[in-house]
Amino acid sequence: MGQKADYPFEHVEVINYTWMVYQYTQSLQRYRRPSQLTMISNQQRHCLHDSLSICLRSDPIVVTVQAFLQDDSIVPLSMTHQSLYVTAERQVVIAAVILGGVYVLIIFEIVHRTLAAMLGSLAALAALAMIGDRPSLSTVVEWIDYETLALLFGMMILVAIFSETGFFDYCAVKAYQLSRGKVWPMIIILCLIAAILSAFLDNVTTMMLFTPVTIRLCEVLNLDPRHVLIAEVIFTNIGGAATAVGDPPNVIIVSNQDLRKSGIDFASFTGYMFLGICLVLLTSFPFLRLLYWNKKLYNKESSEIVELRHEIRVWRQTAQRISPASREETAVKCLLMQKVLNLESVLRKQLKTFQRQISQEDKNWENNIQELHKKNRITDRVLLVKCLSVLGVVIFMFFLNSFVPSIHLELGWIAIFGALWLLVLADIQDFEIILHRVEWATLLFFAALFVLMEALAQLQLIDYIGVQTALLIKAVPEEQRLAMAIILVMWVSALASSLIDNIPFTATMIPVLINLSQDADVNLPIKPLIFALAMGACLGGNGTLIGASANVVCAGIAEQHGYGFSFMEFFRLGFPMMLMTCTVGMCYLLATIIGLGWTL
Repeated sequence: MGQKADYPFEHVEVINYTWMVYQYTQSLQRYRRPSQLTMISNQQRHCLHDSLSICLRSDPIVVTVQAFLQDDSIVPLSMTHQSLYVTAERQVVIAAVILGGVYVLIIFEIVHRTLAAMLGSLAALAALAMIGDRPSLSTVVEWIDYETLALLFGMMILVAIFSETGFFDYCAVKAYQLSRGKVWPMIIILCLIAAILSAFLDNVTTMMLFTPVTIRLCEVLNLDPRHVLIAEVIFTNIGGAATAVGDPPNVIIVSNQDLRKSGIDFASFTGYMFLGICLVLLTSFPFLRLLYWNKKLYNKESSEIVELRHEIRVWRQTAQRISPASREETAVKCLLMQKVLNLESVLRKQLKTFQRQISQEDKNWENNIQELHKKNRITDRVLLVKCLSVLGVVIFMFFLNSFVPSIHLELGWIAIFGALWLLVLADIQDFEIILHRVEWATLLFFAALFVLMEALAQLQLIDYIGVQTALLIKAVPEEQRLAMAIILVMWVSALASSLIDNIPFTATMIPVLINLSQDADVNLPIKPLIFALAMGACLGGNGTLIGASANVVCAGIAEQHGYGFSFMEFFRLGFPMMLMTCTVGMCYLLATIIGLGWTL
C-alpha cells in the first residue's frame, strides 16, 4: 500500500507492510494508538499517522519508506516505534484501582496525604511503564503545574510575613465585635465575604488570607476552628463558580476559541453563572445551619485548657521538626520536649479540678472587648504598612490579569514578585524562620497530585469517562435528550471533580461536548452542556478534601496551627453540601433552559 505527503519532499511512500490480512483483523480490537512516522526537514516536523493499528503479535513487521526529493540535499528522517501491550479497557481498570488505592490511604489515614499522593503517582508511572508507554523524566516534570506551585509558595511567604504584624489578631477582635459575641452571625459574615472575594480572586489566595484570621478568631471565642474553616472553604468554592475568573475550570472554558465562536464569552458566561450561584448561596446558608444543628461549635473545656492543649501540640511539633544534626540542636530539642512534659503535667492538674460544662454564647462580650483589644494589638505598624502595600499591589495585579489578559503575567509570577518585594522591604534577617512557615508538605502534595492526574489521563481514565457520558446521552430519546444531557453532564462532572482534579477533566470534556453538539444525529446545543460542565466541575470540588486546591491549602495551614482536620471530617460536611448545591444548580439549569426556554 502507499501513502503520499505534500511536504518539502516531492512525495513520500510508505510501502510493504508484511503482515497477513487475518492478523490485521485480529489486532484491530487490541490497539491503543496508531503507529507514527516522523520526518524532519528544514527544521519542520511533520507526522504521518498510519490508519492501521499496531499488530501486537510476535510476528515481525517490516515497514519500507521511500522518499523522492526535489533536490539532491540530504534530509534527516526520524522513525520511532512503540509497542503497547494492554487494551484501553484494562488501562482504565488499572487507573481506577490506583485512584481507589490512593483514596483508601487518605480516608483511613494510613499514611499522610502527601505520601499517599506520591505513592499513587509512582504506581501510575509504573503502570505506564508496564504497558510500554513509560514517560521520560523530563516529561514527568512537565506535567507539574508550576504556576500553581509558584502561586502557593509566593502567597505562603506573604502570609508568613503578614502574621508578624499582629494584623490577624486585630481582625479577629473586630469580627468578634461586629458579630456582637454571637457565633452564627459571625460564621455567615465570614462565609459570605469569602464567597464574594473568591468570585474575583483565586480560591487558594482567598483561603490563605482567611484561614489565619479564622483560627485566631475561634481561639478568641473558644470555638473549634475546624468546623468554621470547613464552612469557609465550602463557600469559597461556591463563590468561585460565579464568574469566569473565579475558578480554573471557568477560565479554561472562556479561553477556548471554539467556545468563543459559539458565543460563550466572559460577559455571557459570568452573567448566567452569577445568577445561578446567587441562588445556590441563598439555599446553602440554611442547609449549612441544618448540617451544624447538632454540632457543638464551642469547645467543651475552658479556654485555658484549650489554649494549653494547643500550646502543647505546637511545642511538640516544633521539637519534632528540629533535626539533631549538632550537639546544640540536640540540646534545644531536649529542652523543648522537657517543656512539653511540664505543660502536660500542668494540664493534668487543671483537668482534675475542672468541672465540664458546655460554653454558651458570650453574654458579656461588651466587657471583654476592651481586654481583647489590649491583648491583640498591631505589634509592628511599619511592617503592616509595607505588607498592606505589597498585598494591595499583588491583589490589584490579580484583578488586572483576570480582566486584561494581554499583560501576559501569570498569577504565579505575580505572587513570587510580591513575596520577593516584601522580603526586601521587610528586611528579614532570619530567612529560615519564614521558610519554616511554608507548607512544604502541601506543595509536595500538589506536585504529586499533578503527576498522578496526568498519568491517569494517559491511562485513558478521563477519556473513558467522557466517552461513556457521550454514549449515555446518545441513548436517550430525542425529546428528552437535552434535559438528560444537562443532568448527566452536571452530575458526572460533579462526582468526577470530587475524586480527580477538575482541571484536566474540564479540558478533556470540552472537546467531547463540542463533538457531541456537532453530531447531526444528536442535535444538541453547546451552551447548556458547557454551563452544566462548569457548574458541576466547580461545585463538585466540595465533595472531598482533595476535590479542590483550596481544600488542601486550608487543611495544610490548619494543621500547621495545630487544628488539622481529616478526610472524613471534611467529607461529612462537604459531600452533603455538594449534593445539595449541585441539585440546586441542576434545577436552575433545567428551569431556565428547558422550562423558560432561554437561548443563552
